[in-house]
Amino acid sequence: MKERSAPRPRRTAKPPRARKRGWLTPKRAVILGTTAVVLVGGGGFTVYTAIQNASAPANPALSLDELSKMLSDDPFGPDPQADILKAQAVQALKADRLAAQRGKRKALDPIVIPKKAPGGGGFDPKELPPGTANPTGNKALGKQMLESRGWGDQWGCLEKLWTKESGWNERAMNRYSGAYGIPQSLPGSKMASAGSDWQVSAATQIEWGLGYIKGRYGTPCGAWGHSQATGWY
Repeated sequence: MKERSAPRPRRTAKPPRARKRGWLTPKRAVILGTTAVVLVGGGGFTVYTAIQNASAPANPALSLDELSKMLSDDPFGPDPQADILKAQAVQALKADRLAAQRGKRKALDPIVIPKKAPGGGGFDPKELPPGTANPTGNKALGKQMLESRGWGDQWGCLEKLWTKESGWNERAMNRYSGAYGIPQSLPGSKMASAGSDWQVSAATQIEWGLGYIKGRYGTPCGAWGHSQATGWY
């Protein structure tokens, strides 16, 4: 008889393995979502802007009109449009004087004294009270303010310049260009940078005018020289 082989031992069932959790847990999903929102909302805009700027065509050179608009906020800066108006006013004055000579009549005075000061720059036209203009007193004030700037040796040039432009009258207006005040600001509202009373105050007008001369011509004699050469400053 064959010997019976010993019975094979039964395999014991292995305990079930614990399921491995995925890497993207709910907690991590929340963290990643929050981070994405921050990145997209903050840095994303910066990246987008940089791309747009890089792909945008180069800006063409500014035109004279655009340059003038950019500089219009500077009361002492170059103002090509105003300069053109001044030059045209000089030509209109010459034409009027020539016509008067041919017609044997008196030429019009380029300076008029209006009853109402001009507006502009947020200011309404202002009724001028009687008796405010005082060219003699304005000259003395102008000389004093000039000397306080260290320009005492420039008085002769300034006196001639503003005598020609306005007769030192704070109400003076050029009938051809509309320039206003002792320094003949064009437009007159530019003088508001020196004071809101620019329409009637000689001191405010002189203060602005001296700043304008310094910014454009360096000194009163520089402005006078330009006026002699072109008829305007």
